[in-house]
Amino acid sequence: MKPRSCTKTFGLDTTDQEWREIGGGVWFNRQVAKPDFFELPDGTIVNILYEDRGVLAIDKPAGWMLGPDDGEHADRGLHRALVDAIETGEWWARSRNLKFLRFVHRLDAPTTGVLLFSKSQGAMPALSRVFAERTVKKAYLAVTDGVPRQGEWVCREPLGPDPAEHGKHRVDYGPESKPAETAFRVLGAREGRALVLALPVTGRTHQIRLHLAHAGCPVAGDILYGRRDFHGLALRAFRLEYPDPFLHRSTLIIAPTEAFCRRYGYDPLLVPEELRTRPRRPVAPAAKVPAGKAADEKTPASSRGAAGAHPQAKPAPAPGQPNRVIKELAQRPAGQRPPDRSRGQRGAAPKQ
Repeated sequence: MKPRSCTKTFGLDTTDQEWREIGGGVWFNRQVAKPDFFELPDGTIVNILYEDRGVLAIDKPAGWMLGPDDGEHADRGLHRALVDAIETGEWWARSRNLKFLRFVHRLDAPTTGVLLFSKSQGAMPALSRVFAERTVKKAYLAVTDGVPRQGEWVCREPLGPDPAEHGKHRVDYGPESKPAETAFRVLGAREGRALVLALPVTGRTHQIRLHLAHAGCPVAGDILYGRRDFHGLALRAFRLEYPDPFLHRSTLIIAPTEAFCRRYGYDPLLVPEELRTRPRRPVAPAAKVPAGKAADEKTPASSRGAAGAHPQAKPAPAPGQPNRVIKELAQRPAGQRPPDRSRGQRGAAPKQ
């Protein structure tokens, strides 16, 4: 049993440690960083994109489903694989002291990208409510077979289950249909295909795939509503932003898009920068200097214009935070000798 005194001595959290017995009952505690990835049973490496006290977000790989943990899909069940990792004490889960992990929303099995999990049963209702209230902003990239006729458009076709084939859905105006809305923008086109940005407002089953198929340009590799492709389904959820009900702030999670774009021959820079990167922190505006008055040595550095600032200089502290006052030494005129502190009053000016 690990002595509690070791924890106090090292001042470390035991969930982030590796304990090893040296001999004679002496325990050695070494801090080990939490891994930012884990491995699935088939060897697939999954990157952890974001984590806080309540949630964990991963970059979901293709081919793994979230659906029932039955015998038919056991070998490709993502949730079952994560639960097994927690129960067997794999290091990526043990280092986080994970006891529970449950997906908050869903992605289709062939779709890749941001997938959010709750780390506690008690947080599930609040997180699920956030998604149900449509306060979540999602962004997807899709490569379509065929180039859309419009550069930008919004599809509001209602969707419902297809009675003719189980597991499929369709555009439907019947009693079982549900409203659906997706905004689309063509980012680039080549060789009869297009890179399309999809911004869904609702979250219906197969919504993006059906709305693009309805526009005459199904997602490449969609075996349900289009045709098979060597690369699989060309649909990636790369951005998720939601109001955290516990932290009371907006949480933004972004997955990489470079490999997806290059796989289909598109320049990654076609994806708008404001969507594929985090917004930069605002820089405090520089104080205005009255006309005819140049900044001199008595003017604090923080109040000078930004034109003469070094490009790598640190920005001014954010408003509302205490500032440290740094006194700058006055520069002596050229040729003036330093004060002679060996005689007279300390700090007295030298005799002329």
